[in-house]
Amino acid sequence: MTNPLSWVPSPIPPLAHELTPGLRARIDHKTKPPGSLGRLEEIALRLGLMQGTLEPSLANPVVLVFAGDHGFAREGVSPFPPEVTPQMVLNFLSGGAGINVLARLSNLPVKVIDAGVASDLPDHPDLLKRKVRAGTRNALHEPALTCDEVLSCLAHGADIVRQLAAQGTRAVLPGEMGIGNSSAAALIYSALLDEPIHECVGIGAGHQGGGLARKRDVLARVQTRHGRIAEPLAALAAYGGCEIAMMTGAMLEAAAQRMVVMVDGFIATASALLAVRLQPAVRDYMVFAHASGDRPHELALEALDARPLLSLDMRLGEASGAALAWPVMRAAEAFLRDMATFDSAGVSGRTNR
Repeated sequence: MTNPLSWVPSPIPPLAHELTPGLRARIDHKTKPPGSLGRLEEIALRLGLMQGTLEPSLANPVVLVFAGDHGFAREGVSPFPPEVTPQMVLNFLSGGAGINVLARLSNLPVKVIDAGVASDLPDHPDLLKRKVRAGTRNALHEPALTCDEVLSCLAHGADIVRQLAAQGTRAVLPGEMGIGNSSAAALIYSALLDEPIHECVGIGAGHQGGGLARKRDVLARVQTRHGRIAEPLAALAAYGGCEIAMMTGAMLEAAAQRMVVMVDGFIATASALLAVRLQPAVRDYMVFAHASGDRPHELALEALDARPLLSLDMRLGEASGAALAWPVMRAAEAFLRDMATFDSAGVSGRTNR
């Protein structure tokens, strides 16, 4: 890959709106009443506009789970200890995690990226070692990342997707793993949405009662330590983490490659917010998989004018919601490709009565 510190985002092409009449004609001439497939028709149209073709394809989709540790995890912002991050990475690689189960239902390959895990990990064919640093610094006391580290993370994310595009991948499903990363996401929400931090803090991995109060207190002190931040790269440097930044770079490059970007839940949407603030055109290539069970997610969805496909109160992360929503995307692709037209099926069309 090129020097990470020279990273600049690739240009994102506009949607191919000139194809709208042709795509609508294809959709409306299928053997069904107009509009009767509801949002599947909307998705089929968007797929064609994203890919610039009347025959869009979701070939070779890949789940990308970005993993990284957070220095302030030791401050009690999660009910789980930091050691869980590398343990869960091994669980992903052995096929035993929630994302593995859900991905297998749709034959989705799962690749895990070591963006910044604070442990050495064994070699594995499904593990991409792109560690920028072994966990972020403790944002309660200093910036989580340097500016150079943020740029390196973004560049690595983009490079991973660029390689996938060369292999024919037309869609990515980014997810994450990292103890403490719902806290980093909450701080990013607060910075970019200009919302009070207490409105942006969710229960994450399961904090309740006193634990949730402690999480809010720690994050308020982190925010006070760094002052007002509104710029996306500055928010990444202040709060981290490596996995959130790398996922942001992956989303930006996916849009540049005309790929579908399936946005998962609370933490992946922090990356989506960052990506949109860096390059607004990336929003056109995003499909929001589900509404998280972490209620602050609603703030980001509203800001992004997003209408999720599912609402099942999930808050696992790992791209689990994206994998669960994937069959909806495949259904839109399939009806546009395989459903008969009135002419080909010898079925009479509407009579205007």
